[in-house]
Amino acid sequence: MVLRNSEPSSTLGLDEDTHSAVAVSVVVPMHDEEENVEPVVRSLEDALETLGRSFEIIVVDDGSNDRTYARLIALAATEPRLKLVQLRRNFGQTAAMSAGFDHARGAVIVPMDGDLQNDPRDISRLLEKIDEGYDVVSGWRRARQDSFVRRLPSRIANWLIGCVTGVRLHDYGCTLKAYRADIVHDTRLYGEMHRFLPALAHQAGARIAEIPVEHHPRIHGRSKYGLGRTVKVMLDLVTVKFLSVWSTKPSYVFGGAGALLCLAGTAFVVWTAYAKFVNGVYVYRQPSLIVGVFLFTIGLNLFLMGLLAELVTRTYHESQAKPIYHVRERMNFEERTPLP
Repeated sequence: MVLRNSEPSSTLGLDEDTHSAVAVSVVVPMHDEEENVEPVVRSLEDALETLGRSFEIIVVDDGSNDRTYARLIALAATEPRLKLVQLRRNFGQTAAMSAGFDHARGAVIVPMDGDLQNDPRDISRLLEKIDEGYDVVSGWRRARQDSFVRRLPSRIANWLIGCVTGVRLHDYGCTLKAYRADIVHDTRLYGEMHRFLPALAHQAGARIAEIPVEHHPRIHGRSKYGLGRTVKVMLDLVTVKFLSVWSTKPSYVFGGAGALLCLAGTAFVVWTAYAKFVNGVYVYRQPSLIVGVFLFTIGLNLFLMGLLAELVTRTYHESQAKPIYHVRERMNFEERTPLP
């Protein structure tokens, strides 16, 4: 969960009318990137100025320990389209990106890394695809400028994510993507799930495209991402798969598994009784009784767990009036008049 100040000082550069929309919001999470602050902001401004669309740049300082935020403040003082959000501590890239999404007012939201490896000039190409009717356009770092040690696990992860989610992209790890605002505003992010946004959007019926984008070698600073994130990604992948299939019907998976184990346990107990009364094998010489009782107990617990999960799911959806469907478009509907 992202913790934000309630005081006006928590955000800088926000317009008084926070509901006035712009065409494009670029969200840039940063952590200890003081040397990259000005080059990133200036290159973004140059690229966005050529679009002919209104825009804003939202930089989220994810608890930097250097002068990243101080340099951002100096730039924001002269550039009203640069919006700043400072988190109280380092919450991680997913939380920082979610904070940027929450503050974004654009019809299209484009996240981008703050290390100069993404090229802001590719944003125009992403927007062209959005204009063709796609809801999500994902960047593909086809000529990735990283070491083989980082590229190999990434390729394996991309293949595995595609197999599990059914959304086959070359580069889930590329931050540079374009989303229609309703896609990201309707999605809550936890763990390392920002990389699964295309798969989560696909579950909501989004139309997805992928285009190659430039990728430059890192010049300043050092990478904050290591191989240790691979385990987290795999665990999050299990969560995404479970939520995509069973989020509204958890009793099916728990109850189904429980029913199978109960049947298996009953079969072992019946076999024990058959061996005793037909073949004269005493129970203490027949371990199948213990196995049967064990399986039946686990199955019963899983069945009850499914009922509890069903209650939690219903409470989650009904307490928030959260629908179990997503509407793409409505036509010829009048506003609902409240009853007297």
